[in-house]
Amino acid sequence: MPKFVIERAIPGIGASKAAELQAISQKSCSVLHELGPDVQWVHSYVTGDKIYCVYNAANEELVREHARLGGFPADSVAQVMTVIDPTTAEA
Repeated sequence: MPKFVIERAIPGIGASKAAELQAISQKSCSVLHELGPDVQWVHSYVTGDKIYCVYNAANEELVREHARLGGFPADSVAQVMTVIDPTTAEA
């Protein structure tokens, strides 16, 4: 399944309390359950004013539908073409 990186601009999100992040996560999981197995949340990185999410999905439209149904911004959705890391330099 293709992998996507989603950028969500949410001012002040990095200062959120654990309960707020839990509520966001619960909403996301609820919407994912509705959408079915063709879209999966892998993990997210919370920064000061943005969340960067990694999803597996059959297509970009499912990623955007998840955002719409959950009330989450999806300012940028990009398909991952490949993953590199320090071991790539050794190839």
